[in-house]
Amino acid sequence: MQKVAVVQGAGMDVRGKVQVEIFGPDTLDEINARIAQDAAAVDLAVEVFQSNDEAATVAWIQGLNAEEYVAAIINPSGFTATEGPLAQTIAESDIPFYEVHASNPSARDVRSKILPVCVGGVCGFGYAGYGIALRSIRLSLDV
Repeated sequence: MQKVAVVQGAGMDVRGKVQVEIFGPDTLDEINARIAQDAAAVDLAVEVFQSNDEAATVAWIQGLNAEEYVAAIINPSGFTATEGPLAQTIAESDIPFYEVHASNPSARDVRSKILPVCVGGVCGFGYAGYGIALRSIRLSLDV
């Protein structure tokens, strides 16, 4: 089964506990369970990584290889507007990345530094955005 890496960025570990009015009541465990179900529905497997440490996130992404992963999804969350090395790491990856946000960062006047180095992005559809990204990845593989 083809595999997709999922990177949950800084602050995703407190989903369902803070800013519920923006991001909803779902916890990270619930979000990740839905991602796994959405992936299975389109015959993909996922491996999820979460960290609040940009250096650890960069190291994990650098350890990914295109022979094992057909794509990656990132919800950068607290890393969305970072000036650190994350965007450059994604740009240098052999794996196509897709950015996902439950909300619309632009509505909060946040400009992503990650999206310009991604193949595409999905925002504003809640956590269904991961499923949209996974279905899009599946469609791109089947072309």
